[in-house]
Amino acid sequence: MQTLRFVYWQDEDAWLGYLEIYPDYWTQGSSLEDLKDHLKDLYEDFQSGQVPGIRKVDELVLP
Repeated sequence: MQTLRFVYWQDEDAWLGYLEIYPDYWTQGSSLEDLKDHLKDLYEDFQSGQVPGIRKVDELVLP
């Protein structure tokens, strides 16, 4: 099992969020659980290789 961190917030009736490693790609849901489902779908789309030019965040370790 893999764990991914995500950022989310509620704006009136919508739940908005994005995967921390893909901060440019937001999605929304009608509930927190619905948002999580959309985030899982988004991650699967990115992993499929079908979406070109995806920007991703990573860490650089300096000596």
